[in-house]
Amino acid sequence: MVEVRSTNPAPPSGRERHLILHNDIGQIPQLAEFMETIASESGMDEGVAMSLNLALEEAVTNVILYAYPEGSDGLVDIEAVIREDRLDFLISDSGKPFDPTAASSPDLTLGVMDRPIGGLGIYLVMSIMDSVSYERKNDKNILSMTKKL
Repeated sequence: MVEVRSTNPAPPSGRERHLILHNDIGQIPQLAEFMETIASESGMDEGVAMSLNLALEEAVTNVILYAYPEGSDGLVDIEAVIREDRLDFLISDSGKPFDPTAASSPDLTLGVMDRPIGGLGIYLVMSIMDSVSYERKNDKNILSMTKKL
């Protein structure tokens, strides 16, 4: 099941969009459609939209692959609020606690063969977004990401 909805009333000075995905990697293409809608509604530059899609895909893929035990069904809730000067994303899940912002930055001076697997996705997210924060609230992981427009 994939759900995209507009919630009313809109948040103060913003429009809200919502997407719910199951923890199934096959649902990742839905993110591109979601981001296309947001980009169109906000009048965002295509290059910025592509970067934001990449950041969103990295963050959601991590939830899909690692938040829930293998073989179990879980949800990833993606909320976007389009404001005049910025775009806010909230990605939440009920999976195991994990703070991606606490991960150490990867050593980019190492060669590809010498670099450990993992860590580049959140580094990429943090490089693209203007702010990224994490909290665990009501047994949910909540990753907040903001991009100034």
